[in-house]
Amino acid sequence: MSDEKLVESAEQLRQKKCLPCEGGVDPLTAAEAEKLMGSLNKWELSADGKSVSRARNCENFLGAIEAIKGIAEVAESEQHHPDLHLTGYRHLQIVLTTHAIGGLSENDFIVAAKIDQLLD
Repeated sequence: MSDEKLVESAEQLRQKKCLPCEGGVDPLTAAEAEKLMGSLNKWELSADGKSVSRARNCENFLGAIEAIKGIAEVAESEQHHPDLHLTGYRHLQIVLTTHAIGGLSENDFIVAAKIDQLLD
Protein backbone atom coordinates (compact mmCIF):
# COMPACT_ATOMS: atom_id res chain seq x y z
CA MET A 1 0.00 0.00 0.00
CA SER A 2 1.17 3.49 -0.67
CA ASP A 3 1.64 5.90 2.23
CA GLU A 4 -0.85 8.22 0.60
CA LYS A 5 -3.59 5.60 0.80
CA LEU A 6 -2.85 4.89 4.46
CA VAL A 7 -3.17 8.45 5.74
CA GLU A 8 -6.90 8.63 6.16
CA SER A 9 -9.22 10.24 8.62
CA ALA A 10 -11.77 8.28 10.62
CA GLU A 11 -14.48 9.84 8.45
CA GLN A 12 -12.77 8.61 5.27
CA LEU A 13 -12.56 5.11 6.74
CA ARG A 14 -16.25 5.20 7.73
CA GLN A 15 -17.20 6.06 4.15
CA LYS A 16 -15.57 2.87 2.86
CA LYS A 17 -16.98 -0.65 2.64
CA CYS A 18 -15.03 -3.74 3.59
CA LEU A 19 -13.77 -5.85 0.71
CA PRO A 20 -14.07 -9.63 0.89
CA CYS A 21 -10.82 -11.21 2.02
CA GLU A 22 -10.26 -14.90 1.54
CA GLY A 23 -6.50 -14.71 1.90
CA GLY A 24 -3.85 -14.44 -0.77
CA VAL A 25 -2.88 -10.91 0.24
CA ASP A 26 -0.27 -9.77 2.72
CA PRO A 27 -1.35 -8.30 6.05
CA LEU A 28 -0.50 -4.68 6.77
CA THR A 29 3.02 -4.08 7.99
CA ALA A 30 3.55 -2.69 11.48
CA ALA A 31 4.36 0.71 9.96
CA GLU A 32 1.17 0.69 7.87
CA ALA A 33 -0.92 -0.31 10.90
CA GLU A 34 0.67 2.43 13.03
CA LYS A 35 -0.27 5.06 10.46
CA LEU A 36 -3.90 3.92 10.43
CA MET A 37 -4.05 3.82 14.24
CA GLY A 38 -4.10 7.62 14.20
CA SER A 39 -7.57 7.47 12.69
CA LEU A 40 -9.02 5.48 15.58
CA ASN A 41 -10.22 6.48 19.01
CA LYS A 42 -9.24 4.41 22.08
CA TRP A 43 -7.91 1.40 20.14
CA GLU A 44 -4.63 -0.37 20.86
CA LEU A 45 -2.37 -2.17 18.44
CA SER A 46 -1.29 -5.57 19.73
CA ALA A 47 2.41 -6.11 20.45
CA ASP A 48 2.69 -8.45 17.46
CA GLY A 49 0.88 -5.97 15.17
CA LYS A 50 -1.71 -8.58 14.16
CA SER A 51 -4.80 -7.12 15.83
CA VAL A 52 -6.36 -3.98 17.25
CA SER A 53 -8.53 -3.90 20.34
CA ARG A 54 -10.68 -1.53 22.30
CA ALA A 55 -11.99 -1.89 25.84
CA ARG A 56 -15.21 -0.32 27.03
CA ASN A 57 -16.74 -0.37 30.48
CA CYS A 58 -20.47 -0.16 30.06
CA GLU A 59 -22.85 1.22 32.67
CA ASN A 60 -24.44 -2.15 33.31
CA PHE A 61 -25.10 -5.56 31.76
CA LEU A 62 -27.94 -4.35 29.54
CA GLY A 63 -25.78 -1.47 28.30
CA ALA A 64 -23.08 -3.97 27.38
CA ILE A 65 -25.58 -6.12 25.50
CA GLU A 66 -26.89 -3.06 23.64
CA ALA A 67 -23.31 -2.17 22.65
CA ILE A 68 -22.75 -5.72 21.41
CA LYS A 69 -25.98 -5.58 19.39
CA GLY A 70 -24.87 -2.33 17.74
CA ILE A 71 -21.42 -3.73 16.99
CA ALA A 72 -23.03 -6.86 15.55
CA GLU A 73 -25.10 -4.75 13.14
CA VAL A 74 -22.00 -2.90 11.95
CA ALA A 75 -20.09 -6.18 11.57
CA GLU A 76 -22.89 -7.86 9.62
CA SER A 77 -23.29 -4.90 7.28
CA GLU A 78 -19.54 -5.02 6.54
CA GLN A 79 -19.24 -8.83 6.64
CA HIS A 80 -16.17 -8.37 8.84
CA HIS A 81 -16.63 -9.62 12.39
CA PRO A 82 -14.70 -8.78 15.56
CA ASP A 83 -14.14 -11.06 18.51
CA LEU A 84 -16.27 -9.76 21.38
CA HIS A 85 -15.51 -10.57 25.01
CA LEU A 86 -17.91 -9.61 27.81
CA THR A 87 -16.57 -10.16 31.32
CA GLY A 88 -17.57 -9.00 34.77
CA TYR A 89 -21.09 -8.30 33.40
CA ARG A 90 -20.14 -4.92 31.90
CA HIS A 91 -16.53 -5.00 30.64
CA LEU A 92 -16.47 -5.30 26.87
CA GLN A 93 -13.32 -6.05 24.85
CA ILE A 94 -13.49 -5.74 21.04
CA VAL A 95 -10.72 -7.36 18.99
CA LEU A 96 -10.32 -7.00 15.22
CA THR A 97 -8.04 -8.97 12.95
CA THR A 98 -8.37 -10.48 9.49
CA HIS A 99 -8.19 -14.19 10.22
CA ALA A 100 -7.81 -15.18 6.56
CA ILE A 101 -4.44 -13.40 6.32
CA GLY A 102 -3.25 -13.81 9.90
CA GLY A 103 -2.99 -10.10 10.58
CA LEU A 104 -4.50 -6.70 9.94
CA SER A 105 -6.13 -5.42 6.78
CA GLU A 106 -7.78 -2.13 5.95
CA ASN A 107 -11.10 -3.86 6.74
CA ASP A 108 -10.16 -3.95 10.43
CA PHE A 109 -9.69 -0.19 10.47
CA ILE A 110 -12.90 0.46 8.54
CA VAL A 111 -14.93 -1.55 11.06
CA ALA A 112 -13.06 -0.01 14.02
CA ALA A 113 -13.84 3.51 12.76
CA LYS A 114 -17.51 2.57 12.40
CA ILE A 115 -17.54 1.08 15.90
CA ASP A 116 -15.97 4.31 17.22
CA GLN A 117 -18.85 6.27 15.72
CA LEU A 118 -21.29 3.94 17.45
CA LEU A 119 -19.64 3.98 20.89
CA ASP A 120 -18.42 7.59 21.17
